[in-house]
Amino acid sequence: MEYIDIDNWKRKEHFNFFYRMDYPQYNVCMNIDITNFLRFTREHNLSFYYAMIYAVMDVANQSENFRYRIRDGKVVLHNCLHPSFTDNSIEPGDDLFRFVTVDMCDNLFDFVAQTKAISKHQTEYLPMDKVIGRDDFIFITCVPWISFTHLSHTITINRNDSVPKISWGKYFTDGDKVLLPFSVQVHHALADGYHVGKYVNDLQKYLDSVR
Repeated sequence: MEYIDIDNWKRKEHFNFFYRMDYPQYNVCMNIDITNFLRFTREHNLSFYYAMIYAVMDVANQSENFRYRIRDGKVVLHNCLHPSFTDNSIEPGDDLFRFVTVDMCDNLFDFVAQTKAISKHQTEYLPMDKVIGRDDFIFITCVPWISFTHLSHTITINRNDSVPKISWGKYFTDGDKVLLPFSVQVHHALADGYHVGKYVNDLQKYLDSVR
């Protein structure tokens, strides 16, 4: 992790402009093509949810703008981000979710195995001790019961709240394709539409190329 010298940062003007906003976050929703990736997870008997978490994190870690965070008006750049995500309760009939936080791995198969084991053994719903004081995350959630066209998140009116939020819904077929409703929310002082667009396009390439 390193601190950014804002006065000599190329985003100085953009950062100062959007940082003063009362609500500087914005959200973009779209459908992404998971035809190949879904087939891949089924062929290898992988959890689609955990594999998708790995995919979105692997691509996010390649984006400098997604690794910026704001701390009391200062900007830091993380070397690596990790997922903190919602997961269903392990108790039958329980409709409450849990927050699960894991570290990234070097490959998808190890990540899915590790994540499955950690989630299986976590009994707490909201173990906040694992996230307090940290911002090297991306917050991830899934709404697998509906195919949404728009999504909003609960927020804290805090200009320093700069952890991206990535979400997806129930996938559906469209001709010979399987599409996934997908949402990206970022802090505008750190990332513009260009960076979100590049992220989504890079993620699509990743999903198309996995074999």
